[in-house]
Amino acid sequence: MIVITGATGALNGATADHLLETGSASDLVVVARDPAAAQRFADRGVEVRRGDYADPGSLAAAFAGADQLLLVSTSDPAADAVALHGAAVAAAVDAGVGRILYTSHQGAAADTPFGPGRDHAATERLLAESGVPWTALRNGFYAHSLAWLTGPWQQTGEIVVPADGPVSWTSRADAAEAAAAILRSEGAYDGPITLTAPSAPTFEEVAAVASEVGGRPIGFRVVDADEWLAAQVAAGRPEFVARFTLGMYRAAAGGFFAGTDPLLGQLLGRAPRSVRDELASPEAH
Repeated sequence: MIVITGATGALNGATADHLLETGSASDLVVVARDPAAAQRFADRGVEVRRGDYADPGSLAAAFAGADQLLLVSTSDPAADAVALHGAAVAAAVDAGVGRILYTSHQGAAADTPFGPGRDHAATERLLAESGVPWTALRNGFYAHSLAWLTGPWQQTGEIVVPADGPVSWTSRADAAEAAAAILRSEGAYDGPITLTAPSAPTFEEVAAVASEVGGRPIGFRVVDADEWLAAQVAAGRPEFVARFTLGMYRAAAGGFFAGTDPLLGQLLGRAPRSVRDELASPEAH
């Protein structure tokens, strides 16, 4: 049996959908903080259980019987992510889960300037120490994030960033489909694995692609970090959020998102979506 947390979200929800395309609903359980939010799975015959990382007492029963457990990482930048993930890992151990899979990130490292990357690295250490077989899905930086990380270039004609570096922008939909393939493999992938698009363009190179997609020149500038932060706050973004985002650009400049791996395309059996695909999509305009 496969148990999936976070199935009410876009990533693990799509993974559950892919599993249902080829498998039986009776072999799948989804765990949600609010089971009513997972009604679409219940309507398809999937068992829905309540489980909340912030309520550790709810997790052992939620994970019971899992041959494989897919843990989604928390998306709350203000949360103590490592504590929440640790509670989930401990509950998985108590429940006798056969394998834990975790939605990590390509930039997982203790020394990355990007906070979630440090949290992912710490969570992977917890998994390695758990004594349970585990797989960390180190997904590339999700390409839909370009919509806000590149700023309003469609209106301004310019991409302005506080630092530049290569990023293997990866489709979240592709990552979800690959996770389903990995779950179907029943343990063929062990430890950390990297799932990225085949290239890692810099923001300057993204601006060049945006020029081609938009049919007009799109400029590019790197500005001082303090200037960029001040502009973000002036535009209404909370300073905490702006500083959190600054860490991503600095991690890119440090090469934390530069690596690429062919595994994603192999799992999909096709070429992963590219930055050009993302910028050309209706959602990008």
